[in-house]
Amino acid sequence: MLGKIIKKLFTAPSAPELEPDIEPGGDSVLKSLDKNAEALDALFLDVDIMLSRRFANAENDSVRFILYHSDGVSDMRMINEHIVEPLMGAHLFADDSLLEQIKNEALSAVDFEEADKFSAIIKDVCYGDTALFIDGCNKALVISSKAFSLRAVSEPEGEKVLSGPREGFTESLMTNLSLVRRRIRTNELKMKMKNLGSETKTGVCVAYLDNIVNKNLLAEVNRRLEKVDIDSVLDGNYLVEFIAEHSRFGVSTVGTTERPDSVASKLLEGRIAIFTDGSPVVLTVPLLFWENFQSSEDYYTPFLYASYSRFLRLLSFIMTITVPSIYIAVVAFHHDILPSPLMLSIARSQKDVPLPAAVECFVMLLLFDILREAGVRMPSHVGQALSIVGALVIGQAAVEARLVSAPMIIVVAITGITILMVPNLSTTSLLARYFCLSLASAFGLVGMMVGITILFVHILQLESFGVPVFMPIDSLREQDVKDTFIRAPWPKMLERMRPYSYNIRRQGGQKS
Repeated sequence: MLGKIIKKLFTAPSAPELEPDIEPGGDSVLKSLDKNAEALDALFLDVDIMLSRRFANAENDSVRFILYHSDGVSDMRMINEHIVEPLMGAHLFADDSLLEQIKNEALSAVDFEEADKFSAIIKDVCYGDTALFIDGCNKALVISSKAFSLRAVSEPEGEKVLSGPREGFTESLMTNLSLVRRRIRTNELKMKMKNLGSETKTGVCVAYLDNIVNKNLLAEVNRRLEKVDIDSVLDGNYLVEFIAEHSRFGVSTVGTTERPDSVASKLLEGRIAIFTDGSPVVLTVPLLFWENFQSSEDYYTPFLYASYSRFLRLLSFIMTITVPSIYIAVVAFHHDILPSPLMLSIARSQKDVPLPAAVECFVMLLLFDILREAGVRMPSHVGQALSIVGALVIGQAAVEARLVSAPMIIVVAITGITILMVPNLSTTSLLARYFCLSLASAFGLVGMMVGITILFVHILQLESFGVPVFMPIDSLREQDVKDTFIRAPWPKMLERMRPYSYNIRRQGGQKS
């Protein structure tokens, strides 16, 4: 008996068998208004913000209606003025043409469509639309009445520019599409809608220029999106892990941006943009490795300065990976590389430090990353003070206490600053930095060079939706390298890159 009691206490109860929301064969709208109302009341049980209203035509009380809409996401004024009032005051006859009378003569709403399945009606009503059921009709009208509280269009915090447009995407899918449509005024701009997420039914839009995009690339993007199997899609980054190629060093093969001008420029290059409702982040594919060193501002400044800026970003990426490794390799293995005065100065600073140089470097890099993450997560005014004061105070105290050497503080500071120059490669920089540092700690400069070679070979063999991420370099075409690590003047950039563009002529628009 005691054994049975203990087993019962520590055995998890079995999950109850849940009845389906809609009975098999009962998904269709019926002619009976009361039965439709009963079915919807059961489906929206305990959903207190789901509102319903019964009313009849003023001149013919046999024409009855019932409305369903969600409070907070529906426009109440629009429902009253463009749905309820016209239906109550119209001259309607209860015959087979009642639905057509309502559509053509009564409703003053602009956007509506017929629906005969409860599953489709539920999705639309939860998104802010209004469902109108008519007694005697086995179809409902789903009328657009969305009214969301949305953030205003503003410049994205992570992609600010000194010169150029200040607009950024918001959490509204339609607003984001309109920002791009305003910039590309052609019927060739296609926008195909999908719903992803078994529970959220999130709207996802695939946008492309039909006369420029490579159709094989478009088919591959659609194929990968169709294979997305998840219950919720709350942000565009949810899709990245489903559709992107895997990289051991975290090299992204899907671009992200919050700027409409960036999306428009990529569409004009033959790329494909993926918008997600509820997210200001737009995905662009394919992504070339050199795009990580490019900025929107490069196209709004003189080409010489833009090329110089890209060179600085490339140099910063190399430095954030190699500077710690080079320092540890020189200090631990290759003393004769440095001039004697410099080597003696480093040796004196490390004389009383208790930790080996490699361990010291790992600890300081981890501490710097902790400070940086803490500064990002905290409120802006507190985070900035924490990052600056924390780094200064801790660094100075550690040197004075002889826990770390002064040259190590300089190395870590350079490493931490340079990683901020290429935010799109922050994951790759972190993984590659620790990988090369581990090899340099064990084998010196030889180990570091092996690590850099492995990273370079990995990037060379990586593809983004079938396009090599280093494509412009291996093709060695003059036009393909004019917008990579340099930016040529606009009159010199005559062609788009071939693999993801059907129409490669940028100027003149002639197909090649």
